[in-house]
Amino acid sequence: MCIDDFNEMKCLLLVFTIVMRLRRLSAVSLFCERIASRKPLTCLTYDVLIQCSHLVSLQRSAGNGSRMRIFYSDVNQQIVDNNTDYSGRIEVTSDQRGNTLLIQNVQLSDEKEFFCQVNGQEAGNAERKTHLRVFAPPEAPEIEGVPNGISVTNTMPSKVASCEVRNGFPKPNITWYKDSEPLVPKVGQVNVIILVTRESRGFYSVQSTLEYRTLKEDKDSHFSCEVSFSVPGAIRTRMSQSINVTVHYPTTMMELWKDSPQGLVKEGDTVELRCQGDGNPPPIYIFSKEQPDAPLESRGDVLILPSVTRKDSGIYQCRVLDTAGQTEVKEEVTLTVHYLDPAVVVPKDLEYMDKGENLVASCNALSSLKTVTIWYKEGKQVGYGNTLHLNDATYETSGQYVCEVTVPSLPSLHTNGSVHIIVQGGPQLAGVEDEIQLEEVAGRTLNLSCEARGHPLPSITWSITGSQNWQEVMSKANDHMTHSMVSVKINSDVSAVCNASNNQGTEVKVFSIKASKRLFLIRKPTNSVEGSGVIIVVIILCLLLLAFLGSVVYFLHKKGKIPCGRSGKQEITKEKPTKDDIVVEMKNNPKNEEAVLLKAVNGEKKGPNDQLKLFSPSVMNSILHSVH
Repeated sequence: MCIDDFNEMKCLLLVFTIVMRLRRLSAVSLFCERIASRKPLTCLTYDVLIQCSHLVSLQRSAGNGSRMRIFYSDVNQQIVDNNTDYSGRIEVTSDQRGNTLLIQNVQLSDEKEFFCQVNGQEAGNAERKTHLRVFAPPEAPEIEGVPNGISVTNTMPSKVASCEVRNGFPKPNITWYKDSEPLVPKVGQVNVIILVTRESRGFYSVQSTLEYRTLKEDKDSHFSCEVSFSVPGAIRTRMSQSINVTVHYPTTMMELWKDSPQGLVKEGDTVELRCQGDGNPPPIYIFSKEQPDAPLESRGDVLILPSVTRKDSGIYQCRVLDTAGQTEVKEEVTLTVHYLDPAVVVPKDLEYMDKGENLVASCNALSSLKTVTIWYKEGKQVGYGNTLHLNDATYETSGQYVCEVTVPSLPSLHTNGSVHIIVQGGPQLAGVEDEIQLEEVAGRTLNLSCEARGHPLPSITWSITGSQNWQEVMSKANDHMTHSMVSVKINSDVSAVCNASNNQGTEVKVFSIKASKRLFLIRKPTNSVEGSGVIIVVIILCLLLLAFLGSVVYFLHKKGKIPCGRSGKQEITKEKPTKDDIVVEMKNNPKNEEAVLLKAVNGEKKGPNDQLKLFSPSVMNSILHSVH
């Protein structure tokens, strides 16, 4: 019993000492208020100290109105009563401030009233009491949502989740939250069911069930529960983890689109149509084409159409039924499969034309898109558009003509066709002259060439008079031309006739060759331009030769080899040239036609290179100086 002043009968219970024991991690605290206020003592402890200044005996209430003494002391003795709940658990110490009661290992059953009683004999008796309260924080709350989800079609609140806390004292409380906002019970919307269990050791376990009427908007909401429990002088809380509850709702909107390929679709492509609705769980999708009664085989929300053709074009539908099978939701999309048929060329394959004839060829390819047509011959563009005009056909008109048809908006679509044109007619010999006149030094061999075009391919024959010594040295032909070459030895004048013929006609070319024994021979060129060049070269060489002779005469005169004067004037006579003097020979070969063979005065032969060396710059200057 705590006695502050017996005369005024005021006994104050001072603030008791807080004892911390490390045997367990829970804090040990004890707060005692003035006994006169009669407010309960609040404790959260395993060991507790109760201090009293004039302690005579200490009793506690048995809970049924009776008291049980647990300790007695006087000036002679101190006794801890046996056979009580506190035997072996209490200890009383004394000091100048008074007596202190230590209760070890506080239990829930220790939440009772403790009395401090003083017997003052002549002064009388007095007592005061304090109420010891014990607190035990509960375990962390555990939340669990319904596994199968909740349908928004339920008209009444459905179970969403349950929350449980165990082993708390005094009884803890549970509060529900949705997206961090507390849920307040509301009829038809929110309902909370509480189940409290008192464990064998005296602890409380509380289970709370949340019933909630879900909406489609709740599909992303998070639910959690909070437990609140008392501690000495305060209220503490602990939040559970949050959970998301599966919300079931029917499909109200759908979307159907072509997932692949991107862009336009052509024949041969694999097409994927994808259907998606806003229902949860995702419904079973039914695909069909124009006829809803003819469903197509699909893979979930995807319809695959392999190697499509133009027949696959049309309107495709995707539909679902709600869980009740009453409301139908559908969506549709139009699929267009583009195509390009093989090109059709008229005339096709092979076409014969006569020389001078006109022809119009056409190329067409049926397509679902705009096309572009281009004509090619031997890789070069020769026409644009569906038609090709071939006018005034010649042998050069013959060949393979290819039309390519493309689709600019879909480059992967393209096709082509071709026609082979053959221009038929009589032979046409190369060269513009019907007769070629040549002159050659007797004893030499001359090669004569003849080329002819025509269809059918002409054959070439030779008729040679004036020479028995000739032979055909080359004969070849291709799709367009026949070529023949003969080698003729010129001993006398020769007439060679090239005859080209087919079933369309005949054409001849005559070579007239004059055998010459002259020392100076100029062969008639076969080309006017080449002949002019040869004549110019011969004139220049003749001028240079005259200048050279003049320089020789001038040199002999200076040396005195040729006397000059009226009395001693000698006449220089010019001998007729012989075959060993000067020979100028021109050949048909363009390289050789410009070569001039000169024989020196002493009869030594010089080649073309040696001849060029004769006319070095210094010699040329001397010649020009002598001429001047």
